[in-house]
Amino acid sequence: MSETMPLDEAEIRAAHKQRIAARLKERYAAERRFKALAFMAVAFSALVLAFLLVTMTANGIAGFTRAELKVPVDFGGAGLTVTPERLSQPGAEGALESAGLPDVLQFAATEAYGPKVAEQLNASAWRDLARQIVDDPDMIAGSTTVSVPVSDDLAAALRGDGDRDLRGLAAELSERGVLVRAFDTGFLERADATDPQEAGIWGALKGSLLTMLVTLVLAFPIGVLAAVYLEEYAARNKWTDIIEVSINNLAAVPSIIFGLLGLAVFLTIFPNYRSAPLIGGMTLALMTMPVIVISGRNAIKSVPPSIRDGALAIGASPVQVVFHHVLPLALPGILTGTIIGMARALGETAPLLMIGMRAFVATPPDGFTSPASVLPVQIFLWSDEIDRGFVERTSAAIIVLLLFLLVMNGLAIYLRNRFERRW
Repeated sequence: MSETMPLDEAEIRAAHKQRIAARLKERYAAERRFKALAFMAVAFSALVLAFLLVTMTANGIAGFTRAELKVPVDFGGAGLTVTPERLSQPGAEGALESAGLPDVLQFAATEAYGPKVAEQLNASAWRDLARQIVDDPDMIAGSTTVSVPVSDDLAAALRGDGDRDLRGLAAELSERGVLVRAFDTGFLERADATDPQEAGIWGALKGSLLTMLVTLVLAFPIGVLAAVYLEEYAARNKWTDIIEVSINNLAAVPSIIFGLLGLAVFLTIFPNYRSAPLIGGMTLALMTMPVIVISGRNAIKSVPPSIRDGALAIGASPVQVVFHHVLPLALPGILTGTIIGMARALGETAPLLMIGMRAFVATPPDGFTSPASVLPVQIFLWSDEIDRGFVERTSAAIIVLLLFLLVMNGLAIYLRNRFERRW
């Protein structure tokens, strides 16, 4: 049996160093791979976000425009018996209609382009002209060229859709520079309409604002007070555990369940307020409240115990400790969680559909109990239309909703930085 020779001590150390170097090399390689994967994940997310924003912007730009016809009008020879003083008073548009403004516009279009083109003026084109005259009363003293919306058929022909004859007419007018796609400032000022040329987003935007205000007024104080009670005053027993588990489960419940709850409870109590921001806000408040409670508890829990002990040591009462010391320090986290919950509620469609906020509302809501729509529901309704004009309006409405969400999230970041305190 051969005898194994012992290794020299220097050889043992060299072999040990080689093993350590190999392990370090492997660790460094693994760290580089992890960094590369993390960078690829961030880059992929950024590319997806950029693709989304570019696609939405490219598709939505056309939604902020509409087809308009430039019509030369001789107001001086038309004989409109409306004085500039009357235009500064209420009901000026009605006075212009009584004076024959629709006929003046129709006659001017017929004289300039023929009856076939005049027939393609939008039914509410004279209203746009009336608003221009009210804004600039000097227009009725002479001749000028006005830009008014055309019918949806001619607008579709300008896009290359619809009737072949109208496409040829639209191409001819476009070459002459009198039929153009102009920026539609009224898109942000009008409400819903059956004609995409006249459809606007202000009605749904105002409905969203009113609904979010009701949601905030109801969900924020109740959610914060519930978080304060559970974190600072509630005894630790099985009932508290059940409440905590229930709140966590409510935060994960599908939103349509809250819509069913709103349908069964709120519309039973207030049957005349169907499709109103009040009912929509109450329904979304139920959905948002668990998120506020959870974020509020986490923010309160993050306040160091030394803050409480120091306040109690100098004679503050437990209520003063909470409202003078704990809540101000927890406010950034509470506000951030609240606004994120509100942003989630703003994008919800299912619960609002359940309570009837999918009705056609042609005028902006006057208050919290008026019929209204909201941005997500308006987008849903427009996306279901066949007309390509509504497809463009849908993309534009999505851009408005994204901007609304970006503003709310930006506000969350600002409030967190504004009220954040370091210790």
